[in-house]
Amino acid sequence: MDKKILIIAAILGITAIILGAFGAHGLKKVLSMDQLATFEVGVRYQMYHALFLLFIGTFSFLDEKERTVIFYLTLVGVLFFSGSIYFLATSTITHLKTKFLGPITPIGGVFLVSAWGYLFYSILTKKQ
Repeated sequence: MDKKILIIAAILGITAIILGAFGAHGLKKVLSMDQLATFEVGVRYQMYHALFLLFIGTFSFLDEKERTVIFYLTLVGVLFFSGSIYFLATSTITHLKTKFLGPITPIGGVFLVSAWGYLFYSILTKKQ
């Protein structure tokens, strides 16, 4: 599982860099400043959680079950949170019907908060 966590962390990091560059250069002329700022929030949170997964994948203090739970909470959270933000921010140029994604963003946020909360709980309840 550690290798899987690290691979997904690397993929999230790579795609965050690519999407960040695409937003800064490719979307600059076609999106409003507000849309670009929104897109950047998605990139920023994706990168934060790529780094978080790198930490989780190498943190030996957690057992396999704890790492697995945190991994899936984080992965679903990033997909829902950042993914929905990317689609919402670019809806004017993609012409996709994205209104239904509005509620998905906070659900993703709840998953991300849950991952961090579960990490906190796991550390708090560990016996030395």
